[in-house]
Amino acid sequence: MSMNDYKIFKKINEKIPVLGMGTWQIGGSMSPDYSRDKEWIMALRKGIELGLTLIDTAEIYGAGHSEELVGEAIKGYPRDELFIVSKVWPTHAHREDVFKAVQGSMKRLGTYIDLYLLHWPAENVPICETMKAMEELVNKGFVRYIGLSNFDVKGIEEARSCLSKVDIAAVQNKHSLVYRKYEKDVIPYCKREGMMFMSYTPIAKGALANNDFLIEIGKKYGKTAIQVALNWLICIDPVVPIPKAGRIDHLKENAGAMGWRLNKEDWDKIDKKFKVYLDLEK
Repeated sequence: MSMNDYKIFKKINEKIPVLGMGTWQIGGSMSPDYSRDKEWIMALRKGIELGLTLIDTAEIYGAGHSEELVGEAIKGYPRDELFIVSKVWPTHAHREDVFKAVQGSMKRLGTYIDLYLLHWPAENVPICETMKAMEELVNKGFVRYIGLSNFDVKGIEEARSCLSKVDIAAVQNKHSLVYRKYEKDVIPYCKREGMMFMSYTPIAKGALANNDFLIEIGKKYGKTAIQVALNWLICIDPVVPIPKAGRIDHLKENAGAMGWRLNKEDWDKIDKKFKVYLDLEK
């Protein structure tokens, strides 16, 4: 990959690929599914070979089986060339539960975790209890960075106020051309603060594949609508999209969003075309 296919953030001072792999429903949704293990492992390995070395998973995915599959898939690859992200479920947000959760995730992954996120705000646990526990995880070397998922700016600021030596390095929220709520506040905040913003569901579960406008733009670049939609996100400074990595053909298409950039005129055309979705979210 060229240098153009990496981003460096103030809070993560190392090369991060501009596109990652998400693993929701790989290995099952809320319970384990072992039926496609070989297929999923092959897909993840293919993604790594294509340069998608950021892999996002969570303890809740497949009740931990997603992490097991990621752990199997990364065997044989240089660990320092991978960036593994996992998440703690809010029912495990108490201090002792955070420690148990991270140890369970590390065991299933077979390695340390680069970035550990609180998956959703916890309703019945003070945010400072969770954040101080996550800060301890960094100090003990279990994880390298910490972050948040599904948080607004107010929640991010509250979480940051609990920390002393470690800061929030990344925020992961839903974001695509048809879900642009966080472009008003969280994404600009991440840019200003030097944090990575990870966009999940970046191609709207495949709904953008047949968008005539994106197909037409894609013809100019020899790219598909999906590749255009992902590249549009990549062009936003703090954004790293993480489309699902369940099938090799999808991974190959996703990887085709790297190595080039939409010109400003086309980026602006797409932005304007899909701005209607921002208005609907007000």
